[in-house]
Amino acid sequence: MVDRDDDLRIGIKTAAITLGRYDVPAVMVCYGVTLALLAGIGLHRGLSLVYYLGLAAAAAIMTHHYRLIRGRDRVACFKAFNQNNRVGAIIFGGIFADFAISRGIPWT
Repeated sequence: MVDRDDDLRIGIKTAAITLGRYDVPAVMVCYGVTLALLAGIGLHRGLSLVYYLGLAAAAAIMTHHYRLIRGRDRVACFKAFNQNNRVGAIIFGGIFADFAISRGIPWT
């Protein structure tokens, strides 16, 4: 979404161009599917509340990203893009914390 104008100028097809005005809904659907799959995996694996707290924190960041990208402002979209690694880091943190707690690994 950040470089849509440049992509149009040089003639390449990207997801933002292909999806057109549905780009923001598509991003949010992908976020929702990701969270649903991760929650399903957590249920299947019997993960603890700590894992789901990580998913909730990731969902909060995803909601913040929606607020940033919904206006399609180039600077705001780039900010959301740069923050996207935080979503993965928080999900990883939830997985790691759940694993450490379930294995009785001391934190100190």
